[in-house]
Amino acid sequence: MPYHRYRPFQERVHVPVPADQRRSWPEARIERAPLWVPVDLRDGNQALAEPMDTGRKRRFFDLLVSMGFKEIEVGYPSASRTDFDFVRHLARRGGGGDDVTVVVFTPAKPELIDRTFESIEGLPRAVVHLYIPTSPVWRDMVLGRSRAEVYEVVKEAAAHMARLADARPDADIRFQFAPETFNLTEPDFVLEVCDGLTELWDASPDRPVTHNLPATVEIATPNVYADQIEYMHRNLARRDSVILSVHPHNDRGTGVACAELAVLAGAQRVEGCLFGNGERTGNVDLVTLALNLYAQGVDPMIDFSDIDAVREVVERCNRLPVHPRHPYAGDLVHTAFSGTHQDAISKGFAQHARRAAELGVPEREAPWDVPYLPVDPADIGRTYEAVIRVNSQSGKGGMAYLLRTRHGLDLPQGMRPDFSRVVQEAMDDSGQEATAKELYELFRATYVAPGRDGEVALCSWTTDRAPDGAHRFVCTLQVGERAGDFEGVGNGPLSAFADALAAAGIGVDILDYAEHAVGEGGGSEAAAYARCRVGDVVRWGAGLDTSVLTASVQAVLAAVNRAGAAG
Repeated sequence: MPYHRYRPFQERVHVPVPADQRRSWPEARIERAPLWVPVDLRDGNQALAEPMDTGRKRRFFDLLVSMGFKEIEVGYPSASRTDFDFVRHLARRGGGGDDVTVVVFTPAKPELIDRTFESIEGLPRAVVHLYIPTSPVWRDMVLGRSRAEVYEVVKEAAAHMARLADARPDADIRFQFAPETFNLTEPDFVLEVCDGLTELWDASPDRPVTHNLPATVEIATPNVYADQIEYMHRNLARRDSVILSVHPHNDRGTGVACAELAVLAGAQRVEGCLFGNGERTGNVDLVTLALNLYAQGVDPMIDFSDIDAVREVVERCNRLPVHPRHPYAGDLVHTAFSGTHQDAISKGFAQHARRAAELGVPEREAPWDVPYLPVDPADIGRTYEAVIRVNSQSGKGGMAYLLRTRHGLDLPQGMRPDFSRVVQEAMDDSGQEATAKELYELFRATYVAPGRDGEVALCSWTTDRAPDGAHRFVCTLQVGERAGDFEGVGNGPLSAFADALAAAGIGVDILDYAEHAVGEGGGSEAAAYARCRVGDVVRWGAGLDTSVLTASVQAVLAAVNRAGAAG
C-alpha cells in the first residue's frame, strides 16, 4: 500500500506544549459532566441519506428535552427550507421549556446570517453559531483567502451578528464561534481569531461566548487534540468569560477518547450525536461519553434510564440502526456467550445478591461490581434476560444460570458439566443459539423423561417406616417385557428403593443427591437430582413433581434408565 503518500500530523500542524513541558491533562480527573450539546438535528441530520422532516425532528427534539439536554443545536436554517421551517416551528410551538436553549448554525456570510436571525424571531433564547474554515488547506483550496482575509471576514460577520442581536433587546441571543478544521489550523491563528471575537462580542462571566474547537477530520492520536485544547484553555483571553467547547469527529475511530481527553485538558462543553451519527465515520457519541462517566460514579446529568426507548426514537428518526455491539445500548453489549464469561457473570450476580443482603439494601441500591458488566443493565432499563445466552461456545455456568433464573432449576455443581456436554453436542449439531426455553426442554428430555418412560418402569409403589426406623419400599416394576413385585429396605426411602431395584436384578449405588423447591408456595413443584452408578456406568437423573419423594424416586429411576441405555 502506498503509505508514503500520507504525512504524519507533525508535518501538518504545530502543536505547542507548555513552556515547562508539563501537561496538566494527564493528571486531571473528570469529576462532573460537561455541558452536553446534541447536534443530531443539524450536523447529524446533514449526514442522513433521508434528512429529517419537521415531524421527525420534533420527535427527536422532544426526546432530547425529556432526557435533560439544556442546549440543543436544531438546524442550519439558511441551508434548507426544511431546517428554516423547523426553527420557525419551535418559535411558534415552543422550544422545550424555560431552561432549554436552541442553537442555530450559520456561515460567515451576511445574507445567510440575516436568514438565520429571521428564523429565530420570537424565540426567547437562542445561540447563533458562526463558523468558517481556518486551516491552511481550506484557506488555500476552498476559500482562496489569506489568514488576514479570513480573520476580516469573521470579524465583519461577528459584528453583523452583534448589530442584529442588539436590535432585539427582548431576546436573550448569545454567540458561538467555531474555527472549522481547528485541529489542522495554526494554534496562534485560532487564538488570535477567538480572542478578537471575545472582545468584539464583549463577553463577560454572566454573558459568556462559546468557542467551539472541532476536530473536523481526525488526523492524530487523542493526546495531540488534548494538547491543542490545553493550549487554548491556558491562553484564551477573558477565560472566565469563555465556554470552551469541543466537537470531535471519529475519522480515526478515536472520537470518544478525543472528547474525554479534551475535557481533562479544560473543555467545558462537548458537542456530539446520540449513538455517533454524523458525516463520514460520525460525530462523537454522546451516549457512550455520558455513560462512561456514569460507570465512574459521576452523574452524567442526562437520563438514560430507558436506553431502549432512546434507541428506538433515534433509529426511527435517523432511519439508521444502532450497532448490536454499541457500548451500553447494543442488543448484544451485555450478552455473554463464552463459557468463562458466563461463569464469571453468574458468580458475580450471586456475590452481588449476598453483598446486598449483608448491607440490608435492595440489590438495585448495592454497590455494583460484577465481572464483564461495567454497569448494571437494569440501571439503563435493560433486563437480565439477554445477559447470558447459550451457543456451542457456552459453558456450564451460563446454562445453569438460565435454568435457575428462568425456570427455577438449581442444578448441583457436579451435574453442570454433564448438562454442558449435552447442550454443546446439541448446539454443534444445530449451529444455532439455544433459548432458555429450549435449554429447559432439553434438560427435561435428557434427565427427567427417562424416569417416566424408560426400559425400567415403576408401575406402582408405596413406602412406609417400621418402628425400628427402617424404611420399606414396595413396588411393581416393569423391566422390558417382564413385570414383578419387589420390596426393599433401607435407612431412607431412596436406599430402600435401591434395595428393591437390586431385588429385581438392577444394582444401583446412589452417589449424589440434591433437592429444592422450584417455586414458592405449598403447591409448587420440587426438583430432585440423583447421580447413580449402575454397573460400571454413572449417570445423572432428575425428577419434577409436587411431591419431593416422588421427584426423588423419579430422579433415581431416570439415572437407572440413562445408564441402561448407555450400557
